Amino acid sequence: MPQGKVTSVPDDGLTTRQRRRQAVLAVHTGPGKGKSTAAFGMALRAWSAGWPIGVFQFVKSEKWKVGEEAALKALGGLDKTPVTWHKMGEGWSWIQRAGSERDHAAEAAEGWAQIKRDLAAETYKFYVLDEFTYPMKWGWVDVADVIATLADRPGTQHVVITGRDAHSDLMAAADLVTEMTKIKHPMDAGRKGQQGIEW
Repeated sequence: MPQGKVTSVPDDGLTTRQRRRQAVLAVHTGPGKGKSTAAFGMALRAWSAGWPIGVFQFVKSEKWKVGEEAALKALGGLDKTPVTWHKMGEGWSWIQRAGSERDHAAEAAEGWAQIKRDLAAETYKFYVLDEFTYPMKWGWVDVADVIATLADRPGTQHVVITGRDAHSDLMAAADLVTEMTKIKHPMDAGRKGQQGIEW
């Protein structure tokens, strides 16, 4: 796609402007670093366009403060473009706590139910469903329901889903799929994540 030129034009009866204004479903998947970071980059563009943003994090702990959250919340407070941040669970995919009384499957299901309500109400123009591939992979959220809901979402609501191991049906339904591959990572050399790079 050199110089932003499309490779083919569908025979759908739409004008270029109508096609340009269609809602986008994006999926960032793969074993490499940068899936969430890329999604938050898209959210910055959405903020710049004046779109209300809803971020739903399904894996990262409520206690884990990420730089993107601080930045987007600060930007959301600057003008009329709101940024709302929701955290579901307490980082259950990375930390399985023995004896935990939390039902993470139920929390993930309720998170998805809230997203469905927001989509129906057109609460946001841009949604980041961060690490949302995991609840689908583990069977906590039905993949077919996600695909059908997103296909039928009203208006022009853009959605980006991040996480490893995205379901093949989700990727087939998406307009944009990017797979992050890992060539090299500091952890390969025994280095832990660091502030400003990992969070």
